[in-house]
Amino acid sequence: MKYLIRSSVLDGFVDLLRSLGADPLPLLASVGLDASDLVNLNAWVPVEAVAELFERSASATGCHDLGLRLAEGRRLATMGAISLAAREEPDVRHALDVLMRYQHLHNEALRSRITEANGLATLHLALDVSHGRQAAELLVGAAHRYLCSLIGSAWRPVTVLLGHDAPADTATHHRVLGPAIRFGQESNAIVFYAADLDAPNQLSDPLLRPYARQYLEAIAVPRPRGEVDRIRDLIEALLPTGRCSLHRIARSLGVDRKTVHRQLARSGATFSSVLNGVRVQLAQKYVGNPSRPLTQTAELLGFSALSAFSRWFREEFGTSATAWRAARRDESA
Repeated sequence: MKYLIRSSVLDGFVDLLRSLGADPLPLLASVGLDASDLVNLNAWVPVEAVAELFERSASATGCHDLGLRLAEGRRLATMGAISLAAREEPDVRHALDVLMRYQHLHNEALRSRITEANGLATLHLALDVSHGRQAAELLVGAAHRYLCSLIGSAWRPVTVLLGHDAPADTATHHRVLGPAIRFGQESNAIVFYAADLDAPNQLSDPLLRPYARQYLEAIAVPRPRGEVDRIRDLIEALLPTGRCSLHRIARSLGVDRKTVHRQLARSGATFSSVLNGVRVQLAQKYVGNPSRPLTQTAELLGFSALSAFSRWFREEFGTSATAWRAARRDESA
């Protein structure tokens, strides 16, 4: 399975590469990515391509702590929608529970869990990729930053475990992760006092907590069940960008268009039928909201003009969007 990750993982990449005197565009192209993947932070890109990009960039620039440098700029908001709910949880334990339960909404390849023993808690972190020292260090560094934001900037772990050998220069590692680092371990993990799990969440606002939980429950979905579900999710993410095409979907999945056709055919579907199905589902939600302008609805559904959306809507629903909205409003009344 080819896992995907939100393109927000590339936040700061261009600036870092340029500060190192390198052109990021050829490096992006070398792994099948391009600048458009950096524009929409909610787009999905292959995890393997991102891991390979970081490795090639570190080699090309001689910056062998590239992953940790990227981690220095990470904020909880990088996790996207799930961060809105996590930041309002009352304590660190509950915030981490939200992040781990819904981590697939940000990174399908991420596997994390917490164990407790003898007064210590261990946050285990793993990525389902074939290689990637830089990606692993970015993951651990970002998790360290998230814990600092939840507990307090002065917080320090008991130790940080890294599954690869120590580099010649560990200055960046100690600056980002603290003084207690052990290399060459069986896995990547952050060890800290179990009591820190019950520390109050420094970001939390009790008044916002119920709204944040409702929002997460509204958008949360289980891990995709199969390829068709992943294609449907990608279509929904790409529609508002105006760049939802079979070619784009195939590239995001790391396969060619014929493979996408075969995957859909096994379920008795076509790209056009899935695309139209997603539009029908979203149209009912968007048009049913009387406060949303129809011009905005047309854009969110990937139509270049309101007239094109209006023709499509009449063909699908047998009436105009305005009349359909009025009928729904009368039913609600």
